[in-house]
Amino acid sequence: MSAPAAGGADASRVALPGATALLAAACRIAREAGAAILGVDGQADRAVRHKADASPLTLADERAEAIIVPALRSLAPYPVVVEEAVARGECPAIDADGPFWLVDPLDGTREFVARNGEFTVNIALVCRGAPLLGVVHVPVAGISYAGQLAHDGGNGAPAAWIEHADGRHEAIACRACPAEGLVLAVSRSHGDDAALQAWLGDAVPVAGRIAAGSALKFGLLARGAADLYPRLGRTMEWDTAAGHALLRAAGGDVLDLQGQPLRYGKPGFENPPFVAHGRGWQGKTPRGAA
Repeated sequence: MSAPAAGGADASRVALPGATALLAAACRIAREAGAAILGVDGQADRAVRHKADASPLTLADERAEAIIVPALRSLAPYPVVVEEAVARGECPAIDADGPFWLVDPLDGTREFVARNGEFTVNIALVCRGAPLLGVVHVPVAGISYAGQLAHDGGNGAPAAWIEHADGRHEAIACRACPAEGLVLAVSRSHGDDAALQAWLGDAVPVAGRIAAGSALKFGLLARGAADLYPRLGRTMEWDTAAGHALLRAAGGDVLDLQGQPLRYGKPGFENPPFVAHGRGWQGKTPRGAA
């Protein structure tokens, strides 16, 4: 497959031959990985080990990775960057301009261990530092959030949808940020209420909050159930790439605290603090920011 045609800032003009088929295949692969995760039950199988960075690891992470990596490699000659492999020191060489996959086989390991159902399988295709397509699969719910900015050619436009267990697609889009107050999506396991409140200050009217694990927060924004997801703590690119693709396709975006779109393929793959938003977000300057 050839590399995507340059699209600049207009996501609706990004051409990637075979993009629709790649996303359909990524959705299928994510579902297969999700089924493997759900097949891991019993206390012994859910026993938690820890990677070098102290983040948790279970047998479910490893089984999902074992399904996803070879399946993606069979689709296209693009490098596959996977959270667990990077933690083992196994990271393929990636071209700053060329496409590569970013994968979190089990996003929300803490939620998986807690059995609250709020974990996902994240698969994204990135090119020139931006996510072109992505799927966030929710194994317990049996649904997948999918977003496609790349198209096969012609005048294809971004599209986002929920794929239900029966194969039905439900189109989704971000809602316009309501003037009377925003609904925040906040992390269930990694929240810092004091830091969040300091960042919000008096500049952001808040009508409510929804706590959720993993990349589910991007799904909340993409389907119009929430408006803003500020993340001021540490995240990695595989945590956000699929959700970022979904959100951009649904009409939102993910910006760093200087108002620039989050970029991918950075050395170390670590994200800066960011704000994911729906339609109409005008931004703000947090206290202490340059």
